[in-house]
Amino acid sequence: MLLGLMLTIGFAVIELLGGWLSASLALIGDAGHMVTDAAALGLGAIAARLSRRAPTDKHSFGLRRAEIVGALLNGVLMLAVVAWIVFEAIQRIIDEPSPVHGVIVLVVASVGLAVNLVVLKILHGGEQNLNTRGAILHVAGDLLGSLAALASGLVITFTGWTPIDPILSLFISGLILVSTGKLLRDALHVLMEGVPRHVNLRDVGEALAGISGVLEVHDLHIWTIGSANYALAAHLRLESLDRWPEQLKLMERVLDEEFGIRHVTLQPELPYEIAFVDMPATVSR
Repeated sequence: MLLGLMLTIGFAVIELLGGWLSASLALIGDAGHMVTDAAALGLGAIAARLSRRAPTDKHSFGLRRAEIVGALLNGVLMLAVVAWIVFEAIQRIIDEPSPVHGVIVLVVASVGLAVNLVVLKILHGGEQNLNTRGAILHVAGDLLGSLAALASGLVITFTGWTPIDPILSLFISGLILVSTGKLLRDALHVLMEGVPRHVNLRDVGEALAGISGVLEVHDLHIWTIGSANYALAAHLRLESLDRWPEQLKLMERVLDEEFGIRHVTLQPELPYEIAFVDMPATVSR
């Protein structure tokens, strides 16, 4: 991720300069998209580093949510970038388009395409986890942006039709908006203690209720601590406590292997105990 980050952010600066020198809004827009890719790679690398830090008295889960805060900030900044690009593109379409140096756009976009292909290869060769898959999606989207900028350079070089530049910059802005929207949605979902999107709350409850000796599962909560780090808390009504250690080990294995949940807190209860149910996931056997 760090190698991909250095390549991406380095070329984003070059592409920004190329866009300024050539007066190409498409290149400037694609540079903005590469910044979102660099942010995704950087957040993944920072998250991996922070996740190694031990919990403290003030942060009992450690600093695993630093990546979520960074994602929110990155998303808000990129929305501002999109608004600026769209405004400039519309102005250029309405007014007479500014002259664009097609050759510069063509050369810079070609190099950008090569850089994105290299970064994709690097990411595919590394450890495959949630952060990496998200970064791959970002870079794949930027690959499309580089293709759009390349198309702009080709059209301008061989036809001189400059309106293609602001038109394609709107397309690139759409790519940025989609990736930024998903980033903000996922970050807010985590901060609102939402159930991880790959987990079905009812399925988890039924899996726990299917363990021999479990009568009911209630007060079930599942949330995300950090990237690919999920937690669960639940109350279990049991026939008896005689086999609780064995049942607990089985439940922990099921939750880990079937749902990827490793931070587990389970509260056993006997049938005669009165449980307070305050959430929709109550599963009886």
